[in-house]
Amino acid sequence: MRLKLFALAVLLLFLAPAFTIRSFGQSPVLIPHVGPGGPPDTAEDENRAKLEKDMAKKANRERQVQLQRDTDNLLKLATELKQSVDKSNENTLSLDVVKKAEEIEKLAHSVKEKMKAN
Repeated sequence: MRLKLFALAVLLLFLAPAFTIRSFGQSPVLIPHVGPGGPPDTAEDENRAKLEKDMAKKANRERQVQLQRDTDNLLKLATELKQSVDKSNENTLSLDVVKKAEEIEKLAHSVKEKMKAN
């Protein structure tokens, strides 16, 4: 019973930041570069800004796909952990249960870091 509560607490601790609202669509602030020839070419700057914006959007989409995949895996692992804990009793602590909890902790930390990266 204590392990079950511990596993649930660890899972909730690492998933809590996943439910905060973050804006993934923020674009970076661009500072114009003035070269030796004088002020920058506006058409070149517009193209560079568009390219940077497109790259940022692509990176955000890829990060969102990774987050979805990782959270799906996290749910699967947490379900497996619960089933393993349900099969055990207060006198039996499986090494597999401990390893699965550690795996969940690492994956939850990874998800949290990906959500912070913006």
